[in-house]
Parts: sequence; C-alpha cells; structure tokens
Amino acid sequence: MRLTTVLKKCLPVALVLAMMPACAEKKDAASSADTAGVEATILAKLQAARPDLNFHSVIATPAAGLYEVSIAQGGVVYVHESGEFFVAGELYQVQAQGVLNLTEQRRAGERAEALAGLNGDQLIQFKAKDEKAQIFVFTDVDCGYCRMLHQEVPRLNELGVTVNYLAFPRAGIGSDVYRRMASAWCSDDPQASMTTLKNGGTIPRNTCATHPVGDQYALGQKLGVNGTPAILLSNGTLIPGYKPADELVKMLDIGA
Repeated sequence: MRLTTVLKKCLPVALVLAMMPACAEKKDAASSADTAGVEATILAKLQAARPDLNFHSVIATPAAGLYEVSIAQGGVVYVHESGEFFVAGELYQVQAQGVLNLTEQRRAGERAEALAGLNGDQLIQFKAKDEKAQIFVFTDVDCGYCRMLHQEVPRLNELGVTVNYLAFPRAGIGSDVYRRMASAWCSDDPQASMTTLKNGGTIPRNTCATHPVGDQYALGQKLGVNGTPAILLSNGTLIPGYKPADELVKMLDIGA
C-alpha cells in the first residue's frame, strides 16, 4: 500500500486522538464554569433573601440539581440549582440495605475535624489512666442529666474512657451559668471546680481573659448541639442526652 494511502486512512484517526485530550479539557473547564455559576447564583439569591445569615460552602449532592449550603450560624439547607427553592431539614438516600442520612454523615465528618483541632488545654479533662478512647461532652453545670453523667465519670475513667468537657451554657452568653462555668475554667483546679458545680455547690467567681466558654458555646451551636449533655465520639458521631457509662463503652466498642 502506498504511503499516501496509509496516511489518508490514518490521518482522521490521528486527528481524533490528538483532539481528545483538548476536548476533555474544554469539557472539564465548561463543567467547572457551570458549577461556579450555579454556586454564585445560589449564594447571591440566598444572601439577598436573608442578609442576616452567612451562607457558604455550596456542595453538590447525589440528588441531581440539589445543592447543600452551609450556614455559618449553624445548620444547612438544600437548594435547587436555580436558587429559587430550598428545603430546610435532612437529606436521606434510599439504598438497598436501608436509608442513609447524608446530612448526618457530612455533619459527623465536620464534627470529627473540629474535635481534632481542639486545644486540649482549653478542655476540662478527666483522663483515664489506661486510655482506650475519648469522648467530648458539651455540658451545662445546671443540667440535671449532665450531673447524672458526671457521676459516671469515675466509671468511664475506670473503663479507659477520657472525658473532655466543653462549655454549653444553655441560658446563653452572659448568663449566670455562663459566668459560673467561666469561673470553673479560670480556677486553679478546673476539675475540682467542675465537680463542685455539678454537685450543686458554689465556687469563687473568677474571670480570666483566656477562658473558652463563649467560643465553645458557639462551636456547639455550629456542630448541631441543641441540648445537654451532648456527647461526641472522636469520629464525629453525636449522642444526644445522658447514657450510662457501660452503655457508652459498648457504643465506643473498645472491648471493656
């Protein structure tokens, strides 16, 4: 076969092969531009409708045309790509083995990341001697169930669970319980002060510029805490309410 014939037959194929990467790059660029346009549209419409809220982090969901948008003040909404419709609530996916809560799955990841970034010096810790696991508890010293959980701390420590307390004064910033909890964090012996308050006692009022009570309260709201005690596992799982020590250990699956 003459060389010119071979070239004529092969040239179209060669051109197609040469063009494929360029076409793919153009398609990816167009897709990215489309996504950016949808994000901008959604944020602009939400912000115009609710300027009092800070919307961010627009993420596509497995549901076509539906995007998850985070609210800085806490929570998420699910918004149509047009930005004209949204649903406030949780998104579930029906699977062969059951129903998956996609909202909780993402929240757990965010909680785990937040917990990993905590400064241990700003927690009131009751450390286990032979630590096998940790729990993080958003607490209020006036909360009855928080006091019940505190009675379980020695048993939890015995079973290898370190308890890390974060402040969540339910009455809000500047309330009496907020000031008492700040005093515990500012005291020379935060563990003893926390125990005294949990037992219904009083401690000296003590304020310091470095206490984290306000920041921890805001963090709890951001992570979906709406009551106390709120127990978080290291993987971001949220366990609302009181649980006895032995039940918690079973949930931690540490073989105690």
